[in-house]
Amino acid sequence: MNFDNDKIDEAALALMYLTLHDHNRVWKQMDWEVTNRLHQKGLIDDPIGKTKSIVLTKEGLKQSEVLFTQLFSK
Repeated sequence: MNFDNDKIDEAALALMYLTLHDHNRVWKQMDWEVTNRLHQKGLIDDPIGKTKSIVLTKEGLKQSEVLFTQLFSK
């Protein structure tokens, strides 16, 4: 089956908004391929490391909120 990685990345970024804490940090719970693509797109800082959270960039934080609202609000 073929998957649209951009749609997967958007959904992952939207779900990251659920675990937002300390202004721009989210829990590191996504597949590594997804987080690597989000890093390449400039939406999160480098996800590689021992920390249990990821830092959203300014643009990533903005897009995360927008996508979360679009995908999950009633």
